[in-house]
Amino acid sequence: MTAQFRFPRFFVTTPGPCPYLPGKIERKVFTELSGPNATELNDALGRIGFRRSQGVAYRPSCVDCQACVSVRVVAREFRPNASQRKLMRRHADLEINVCEPWTTEEQFTLLRSYLKARHPGGGMAEMDELDFADMVEQTPIRTQVVEYREPSVDGRPGKLVGACLTDNQNDGLSMVYSFFETDDEARPGLGTYLILDHIRRAAQGGLSFVYLGYWVEGSSRMQYKTRFQPLERLGPNGWQRFEAPPQQPQAGPQQALPPKLTQIV
Repeated sequence: MTAQFRFPRFFVTTPGPCPYLPGKIERKVFTELSGPNATELNDALGRIGFRRSQGVAYRPSCVDCQACVSVRVVAREFRPNASQRKLMRRHADLEINVCEPWTTEEQFTLLRSYLKARHPGGGMAEMDELDFADMVEQTPIRTQVVEYREPSVDGRPGKLVGACLTDNQNDGLSMVYSFFETDDEARPGLGTYLILDHIRRAAQGGLSFVYLGYWVEGSSRMQYKTRFQPLERLGPNGWQRFEAPPQQPQAGPQQALPPKLTQIV
């Protein structure tokens, strides 16, 4: 007999200051991902704009604002532009390993360096090793850590310069959280390269999309996502092609931080 599917219970976080738009208040709706149908539930919720954080799927549910929009790259139609092709050649020597979702001291050291450079004082600034382990290892679905390393020398693994916690969904890859070396002189544009590599991986694996989380209208921190075309956004009529208005060039990807969804009303 097939196990009976239980419709999930949804909760709402208490309102708090929006991390992207000054003066705005954010609120999220979320549900627990657990049981034998966790993978199927996460796939279904991902197609309607939810994201995963540990054992929870969430999406914005703000009262007076709809600026956060789910976006995904159409992987099989993506063609890199000239600057993206140059970046891919620049980092073609990196060795890429797909690992089980288990944390290492080397990963945590890279994460701390990344947070200090890109998100000082942010919500994850005080994250310790146990918090990091919870973020990576507490997953009820198919998840992996993709590591990017300098070339190995004499059989010894090279330095870890990038990593991405990635969910495997039925129709694509979801980049949950990435972190990387921020020295643009040594390895410029690593954040962009990680996205380009995920698009390549998805296309080669016969998957349709790479989910990039939320594009936030009015937030310069999120404009980098529109560089990857064709891009789709989720609206009232479903997923549709999307090109955002031109913005001032940014230093590089500055992604959303996974929320701690512990308060409900």
